[in-house]
Amino acid sequence: MALLTGKTIVVMGVANKRSIGWGVATAAAQHGANLVLTYRSERAGEQIKKLLAELPETNARVVQCDVTDDASIAAAFAEIGQQGSIHGLVHSIAHANVEDLQGEFVATSREGFLLAQNISAYSLVAVARAARPLMTDGGGIVTMSYLGGERAVENYNVMGVAKASLESAVRYLAKDLGKDNIRVNAVSAGPIRTLAAKGVRGFNDVLHKMEEKAPLRRNVDAQEVGDVTAFFLSDLSRGITGEVIHVDGGYHIVGV
Repeated sequence: MALLTGKTIVVMGVANKRSIGWGVATAAAQHGANLVLTYRSERAGEQIKKLLAELPETNARVVQCDVTDDASIAAAFAEIGQQGSIHGLVHSIAHANVEDLQGEFVATSREGFLLAQNISAYSLVAVARAARPLMTDGGGIVTMSYLGGERAVENYNVMGVAKASLESAVRYLAKDLGKDNIRVNAVSAGPIRTLAAKGVRGFNDVLHKMEEKAPLRRNVDAQEVGDVTAFFLSDLSRGITGEVIHVDGGYHIVGV
């Protein structure tokens, strides 16, 4: 069933073929969405264009957007809006300094803390504000989180605090935007081998623990996260907002 036929979905944060953002984009395309993919650097833009060649039947546009720059966000959504309303926004953006993803969290610098919060959490607020006027028919906003926002995960450190902030932002945005029939939710994904994951020390150990302890006895992949995100973007989830749903094989329910 094509859940997103006729809907325009903006996906922010596609880095490469392994990224969660790309899993979301392919799932949305499979369900009939018209895609708008954003990128920060020219290099990332070229990478996205190459990836789109793998989806030849998909109606897609590519727009530059630097989420650390309010003027860039405004320009990007002005360009997106030139072709009409949008029906969904996917925020798959996070970043922290590598040195802040190891050792003790207490050693995090002020600059490192603010950087992680700005790019990983505040950016959702900024792009939701820019997307709101374009979502004239309502729709869904979805962001990507991780269990480190709920629990203290070894070497996740400042990013875990940023994810906690992100999940709280989901609830406050859901409260604000609900009157416009805009739903805001998060997907808390299990560990996936993405470009960002390379910066987390001991990531392979985390993957092994997932296989051992998750009720499904396996890891999840970006396509599974994309499928759940497509549900959140579709009318099937029209009664859900402010939620964080875990796509992690059930790992989050297991005790020590």
